[in-house]
Amino acid sequence: MQILWNIGLCFVCLLCPSLVRAQGHVLDKPVTELCLNCLCEAISGCNGTAVCTNPDKGTCGIFRITWAYWVDAGKLTTNGDEPDSEDAFINCANDPRCAADSVQNYMKKFNQDCNDDGEMDCHDYARIHKLGAYGCHGEMPYKFQSTFDDCIENYELQGFE
Repeated sequence: MQILWNIGLCFVCLLCPSLVRAQGHVLDKPVTELCLNCLCEAISGCNGTAVCTNPDKGTCGIFRITWAYWVDAGKLTTNGDEPDSEDAFINCANDPRCAADSVQNYMKKFNQDCNDDGEMDCHDYARIHKLGAYGCHGEMPYKFQSTFDDCIENYELQGFE
């Protein structure tokens, strides 16, 4: 299990360089790398092989992003795609770095205290990511919440915050 967590840390470090440019803007990144990793783990098991090829099929990539989520996040692109090109969403959602940057932008846009604890942190980002910006006060699915909590706890036990 220790090896899996270390691989996850390395994986997320590759996703999140300190400055990323998308569409000519430096992205502000409110979500920590550890939080991104736990979001990925809870939503998809960080399964990079379960990609989508058609936006009509729902969620895509390791963060299981929808087309509407991607639009709200600013239509980030990869590989020189134009934001309105037919493949822009699919290419971004299936690209770990572009998808992570989309999560960052979404959280920056919809940042709020979803669990009413007086802080805006990774627990709120998990709720926003899973339940949406306008539904984040709702009931979290047990499997997602359990996997997310276990991931956070494991990192804390290892001395990461």
